[in-house]
Parts: sequence; structure tokens; C-alpha cells
Amino acid sequence: MNVLMFTNTYLPIVGGVSESVQRLKRQLQVTGHKVLVVAPRLEGQPDFEADVVRVAAVQHFNGSDFSLPVPIPGQLFDAIEAFEPDLVHAHHPFLLGDTAARAAETYGLPLVFTHHTLYEHYTHYVPGDSPRMQRFAVALATQYTWLCDAVIAPSESIRDLLLARDGNPEVRVVPSGVDTSRFTAGQGADCREARAIPEAAYVIGHVGRLAHEKNLVFLAEAVCQALVERPDAHFLVVGEGDAAEGMAMIAEELGVEARVHFTGRLQGQALIDAYHAMDVFAFASHSETQGMVVAEAMAAGLPVAAVRAPGVVEVVTDGENGRLLDADDVDALAAALVELGDAARRQPLHHAALATAADYDERLCAERCLAVYRRAIASGGPFTHADDGGWDRVRGRLGAEWRMLRYRGRILRHLVQEEWEQERPSWWPGGRSDEPELPSK
Repeated sequence: MNVLMFTNTYLPIVGGVSESVQRLKRQLQVTGHKVLVVAPRLEGQPDFEADVVRVAAVQHFNGSDFSLPVPIPGQLFDAIEAFEPDLVHAHHPFLLGDTAARAAETYGLPLVFTHHTLYEHYTHYVPGDSPRMQRFAVALATQYTWLCDAVIAPSESIRDLLLARDGNPEVRVVPSGVDTSRFTAGQGADCREARAIPEAAYVIGHVGRLAHEKNLVFLAEAVCQALVERPDAHFLVVGEGDAAEGMAMIAEELGVEARVHFTGRLQGQALIDAYHAMDVFAFASHSETQGMVVAEAMAAGLPVAAVRAPGVVEVVTDGENGRLLDADDVDALAAALVELGDAARRQPLHHAALATAADYDERLCAERCLAVYRRAIASGGPFTHADDGGWDRVRGRLGAEWRMLRYRGRILRHLVQEEWEQERPSWWPGGRSDEPELPSK
């Protein structure tokens, strides 16, 4: 099978979507399938990529770590036609996701979309952030599902969310995979020694982008409170981002800054060694669709203390492989982390964590994704591949543009309807009850 993937984030970006695309691509290729990735041109990208097509992009959009692809569809057609794809897989519902939809329509190919991200949690990266922008982000992703032959949700909670939002019901749950065999072997002692963390210390860890949408102020408050209660405890933070400064300030305010260690961004074996330097993994994000780092931590045998949120509730079972808190309660999370400082308490959770991680092995996840691909191809009928005549290609491109216009129109209608539902006066049937009534004549 020839799979054409479109993603707005890819190497050398370190993040959940980028890692997910790379791992899926690698596993598909290992099993004999061909993959061509269309991704933004980025600073520091590999010099040679035989299976990647790069498009122009604005770097560090609005001061963030993200790039803004500026695809020119005509530039991609030669590469697409030479590849002769059987299926298109979009990893975003906008930018290169739009290009993916156009390519699928142009060549009569099935379109699969993975809903990796809760985009409404990321609108602060866009100028003019507002509740209206958040509603637009939800509408954009939801309406995009209706362009697709199949939709992949990384977790059951995201599948349920998409269905509740009236998305395309052709949703299948396929988690993003983890190379569990690699994460089971690490040199935690070396990582501790490099940061002067005592061998006998109790280490609470966290891995991820240190971004404000990750709920890291709350996490730092809870972990640092646990450090106050346990003088033998240390906090190992792997990642970089704007939230690091606020986390460091909290540690300083509580007088535990000497036991909080920021490693910066780590990759490869250095990242795995950092996981093995930890005793417990702490996680508090509400913006995840799966929380790949939670599966990575469990593959390293770590119990996870987390806050109940989409994507996390499928992985963490309270009292079995970690602790799952119902809400953002600093005292409750701190108490759970103090409790997990007992090695005897952690031991059964360690074994359960390893068992949980086995279900997220990237080979199994790639097989599940292939099953979605085959179903989409089987249900789609005959396709016009890249060797069709010139008129068919022109007609396909015109059809793609018409379909995209209709897609944008659905988003607009959805937003207008939502605005009306929120703003209509109380005297209109079904109107808002908090509006003052019109004076009687």
C-alpha cells in the first residue's frame, strides 16, 4: 500500500504529533508499505529525506514553536503523481490538512484523518484569541471529519467527544504507538548522577513541552508541595518552553528550587534514561487526546499520578497502575505523590504499568491503523489514480476546490448558528433566560 501523509509538524520538531507520524511511518515501512510525508520546511531538518516532501513555511509562528505551512498545491502534484498513492492520511484539519483533502478529491482517493489535538486549547497561539476563536477551532476540526472516509481517534474519550459534536460517525480508536521495547531499557543512574540527584532520592518526573496549555502551574504547585513534605524528593522536568519560568518561580517560593531539575529537551536514549531516573510520573494536562508521554512512562515501568482528562482516563487506572485524581486539587495530587514515595506501594503499580504499556506498542497500533486504511479503501469504490488522463486530473482539481468551498460554508453556518443560539434575546422562542424582557406596550 502507498500511503500519502500530510502533517503540519514533523522533524526536527519534538512533540506528540511529530512523534506519532514518525512512528507510524516507520512501522508501515517495516511491514513493506510505502509512505510519503508532506511536511513544512523547517530549520534544522535533515539534509536528505527520500520519503518526505517539504513545503514552504513561516517559522516560529507568532513566537511559538510551531511553523505555518504555506503550501502551493501545484508544486506537489508531480511528487504525488510519481508516488501513486492508494490513500491519503491527514494529521491536521487545516493548512496541510486542506491540501490533503484537495489531493484526495483530485485523485479520487480515500481520506483518513487522525484527530490528534484538542485545538480549542491552542487558540492562544493565534492573534485575537477569544471564545469565538475556540468555537471556530472546534467547528473546523468537527466539520473536517465530514470530508473524510474514516476518522481515527487516539482514545475512546476523543471518539465520544467527536460523536457528541456531531462529527463523522466513521470513527475508529487507534492510539499513537510507543516503541515499548526501547523504553524498557534505560540508565537512570547516569541521568541522576549528571544532575547531582542522590541515588536514594525519590524522583517525581514530568516530560513534555513546557507550554501554558499543559496545566503546568498547577502541576508545579502540587509537586513542589510534595517536595516540601518529603525532603528526600526531587522533581525532574524534561522539556522546554515558556512555562518553565513560572514553574521555577513556584519552586523558589516554596524553597525547593535546589531539588527541581530542568533538563531541557531530550531525545533518543537520553530521554529514555531520564524516564528511568524517575520513580513516579506526574501529569496534569487537560489538552491531550491521548497523552503519549503517559504511555512512554508506563513502558519504562513508572506509576503515573494524573488528573482525570480526555486521553488519560483510558491509560491510568486509579490504584492499579497509578493514581487518577478527579479534579485540579493541589493538596490531593501532592498527597498522592507523597504516598507513592513508598517503594513498597509503587511495586505492584510498576508491574501493572508495564502491562498497560504493552497495549500501546507501536507495532500493534500500526496494524490497527492498517485495518482502518483497508476498510476505507474497500468501502470507497474505484479510484482515479495518478495515471489518469489530463482532463480527469483537471476535473478532479475543480471538484476538490468546490468541495473545500462547501466545507468552509458548513463551518460558517455552524458558527453563525452557535452565535445566534448564544445571543438571541429571551423574547425569541428558546431565547436566553438571562436577557431582560422587552417592556410591554
